[in-house]
Amino acid sequence: MLLYKKDHHLWLVHQGKTFTHQYGWDELVNRKGLHHFLLADISHWHEVDFLPELQFDAPIQSQEVWAAGVTYLRSMKARMDESKDAGGGSFYDRVYSAERPEIFFKAQPYRVVGPDQEIRIRKDSVWNVPEPELTLFISTAGTIEGYTIGNDMSSRSIEGENPLYLPQAKSYEQSAGLGPCMYVPASPIEKEAGIHMQIERTGQLLFDQDIRISQMKRGHNELVTWLLRELYFPKGCYLMTGTGMVPQDDFTLMPGDKVSIRIDHIGTLTNTVVQ
Repeated sequence: MLLYKKDHHLWLVHQGKTFTHQYGWDELVNRKGLHHFLLADISHWHEVDFLPELQFDAPIQSQEVWAAGVTYLRSMKARMDESKDAGGGSFYDRVYSAERPEIFFKAQPYRVVGPDQEIRIRKDSVWNVPEPELTLFISTAGTIEGYTIGNDMSSRSIEGENPLYLPQAKSYEQSAGLGPCMYVPASPIEKEAGIHMQIERTGQLLFDQDIRISQMKRGHNELVTWLLRELYFPKGCYLMTGTGMVPQDDFTLMPGDKVSIRIDHIGTLTNTVVQ
């Protein structure tokens, strides 16, 4: 099942059919057993001929967005390289192998952009990259109820200057992308699902790479357990699960670049970069 959001209207795509309803997002999704609820409730939805060609909103209303870092080997190596001159290179190696994962706050919902919207790079950063991430929707009960695509925009020059600058490198206006929908399966997403990212500049393809979710060092439930140890989310929350793709060190995003992230079963999240 795929759930799309636009203002107060929701669209549900299931078994090749499309349905619509005026549910509030928070009211609908923040429940244990969301897939089973939707199956039972679908008779109350209005069937339509097709999914409309709209610029859908990010699949979020009141949820906070959190993120996990250094969950893939490639991410660990990139963070070590960017921080070695500041003396922080070994920090990331320790996180990768530690029991406790790196988890940090990413964005309030009003700083999140949806599909086909503009995503930002900081004016005071000279090295900026997108980070494509499978993103979990976690209910208040602590269960993983859905998945979406996340773009965890990162200012590598700021983070590399000093690891303590991580909040500034990660959290700023329009720094998080989510969409294009929420995938609500009957069982957890398959481990061999692929994540694919392309970056285009003036029609030229600059980056084209993919990775499988199975290459994550940490499990999804493991990350959720750590996130919820001392936090309560009355409307549920999102957790970006880290990236295994980092562009080469001589690459930085520029205004006008187009970033497209595709994850199997979910779809494609595309955003244009602004500053």
